[in-house]
Amino acid sequence: MDKVASRPSAGHELIDLAIDALTTYRITRLVVEDEIAAPMRDRVWDRWPPDSTRVGYLITCPWCVSVWVGAGVVAARAVAPAAWRPLSGALALSALAGVVSQRV
Repeated sequence: MDKVASRPSAGHELIDLAIDALTTYRITRLVVEDEIAAPMRDRVWDRWPPDSTRVGYLITCPWCVSVWVGAGVVAARAVAPAAWRPLSGALALSALAGVVSQRV
């Protein structure tokens, strides 16, 4: 198959970018703020307190976490796009639902 014909259109690339941005937001929020990840954060903070270590601070900083999450999202889209599409879609919808529910 011709590589040009198999490339996604600019519109699809923008949609993928928006989905991946929302996915990055959702995973970052999960790591930094959501209660379900609190036991993981607590274990990290027991070993590396956020007020005195860089590792502990990393888990509290959404800007810091989002860089690494974003890198993983880009890698997932590049390495396994077919497998990544449904997972990223679900996470993006979760992000939208969370934002909408906070505004209501």
